[in-house]
Amino acid sequence: MSITAAIAREPKKDFEVTKVELDEPRADEILVRVHGVGLCHTDLAIRDRRLPLGMPAVLGHEGSGVVETVGADVTKVKPGDHVVLSFNSCGHCVMCEQHKPVYCREFGTLNFGGTRADGSHTLHCKGEALYNFYSQSSFAEYAIAYERNVVKIPDDVPLELMGPIACGIQTGAGAVMRSLNCRAGSSIAIMGGGSVGMSAAMAAAVQGCTTIIVSEPVAERRALALELGATHVIDPLDQDLTEALREIIPLGIDYAIDTTARAEVILAAVGALAPQGVLGLIGVPASMDMAVPFTLAQLMGSGLSIRGIHTGDSDPDVFIPQLVDLYRQGRFPIDRLMTVYRLEDINVAVHDQHDGKIIKAVLVTNAVAK
Repeated sequence: MSITAAIAREPKKDFEVTKVELDEPRADEILVRVHGVGLCHTDLAIRDRRLPLGMPAVLGHEGSGVVETVGADVTKVKPGDHVVLSFNSCGHCVMCEQHKPVYCREFGTLNFGGTRADGSHTLHCKGEALYNFYSQSSFAEYAIAYERNVVKIPDDVPLELMGPIACGIQTGAGAVMRSLNCRAGSSIAIMGGGSVGMSAAMAAAVQGCTTIIVSEPVAERRALALELGATHVIDPLDQDLTEALREIIPLGIDYAIDTTARAEVILAAVGALAPQGVLGLIGVPASMDMAVPFTLAQLMGSGLSIRGIHTGDSDPDVFIPQLVDLYRQGRFPIDRLMTVYRLEDINVAVHDQHDGKIIKAVLVTNAVAK
C-alpha cells in the first residue's frame, strides 16, 4: 500500500517526507493506522549514526494508533483496537521469561536489525529498500508491528498523545517506579527537565517521594517541573550543582536520575548522594565510548550504587497500561509536555525540540481522518 512516511537518509540532514510502499501484513504481523508518534532523542541519534541501523530508514518508535488488519496468527489484538507501539522482544529467552523483555537476548536484532527475520524489507521507496526501526517505523501513516510490541489501551484517552509512553515516558517513569522503586518519603534529584526527566519527576510524586529536585537550565521548564510535582528546582548554570543539592539536603539525596549523559553532571550527582544512595543512568551519550571517572573510594566509602537503566526496566504489557491509568486519574499529566505537529512538519519539530522551544514533539498523521 502507498503511504506517506519520513525517510532518514543522511546524518544531521532533514527527513524526506514522501510516498513509500508498505507491505501487506504477514500471518504474524499487525497493520496499525498511526495517529501520532513521538519524536525521540533516540530517533535523531539513529539518523546521525550514533546508534547502528541500516540506511535509508523510516524511523519512529513511539507510535500510537488503531489496528487496521491482523495476520491469521495474531490473537492479541483485533481491528479497531487502540494500541501503543513499543519495543519488540522474542518472548522466549531467559530475560523475557523473567518478565524483563527490555533485556531480551534478541533485542538488538529485533529492534535495530532493520528487516524481518528472513531479511526482507517491509518498506520501499521507488524500488529502493528502506530499513525498519523498532519493528514499527512509525514516522508514517501506517506501520507494521507484532504482538510483542503492541499494547492495547482504552478508547477514552487522546490516542495521538499516547505514543511517547512507549519509550521516553516509560524510561523516565520506569527508572523511578520500577528500576529504583523509590520509597515513599525519600528524596530524589533528577538531572534534566526534558520529557524523560519530567516523567521521572511525575513518577516520583506518584511514588510518594517528599523531596523532588529537578536540575534544568531553562526557566520555563523549571517552572513546569514545580507544577508537575517537583518540590525544588535548580539552575545548574547558576551555581555548583553538588553544592546546590547539598544546600537542599545537607546529608545527601537518596536517589538521583541522570538524563543528560554529561560526565560533569553525573559526577555532581554522585557527590550529592547520601550514604547508600543510588544513581540511575538513563541518558543517551553523544558517544558510545563515553567514560566517567568515578573513584572506588568514593563509591565504596559511602556504599553508593550506580545503575544503568534501559527503558525504565519496563514490561510494556504491564507498565504502559499502568501509566495510561495514572493519566486517566489526573496523576500523570503527560499531555502538558507535548506539542503537536503534522508529520509533514517533522523537520520543524526537530529544530524546535533541539532549540528548547518545546519539550516533546508529537507528530500527527493524515491517517487519523481515514
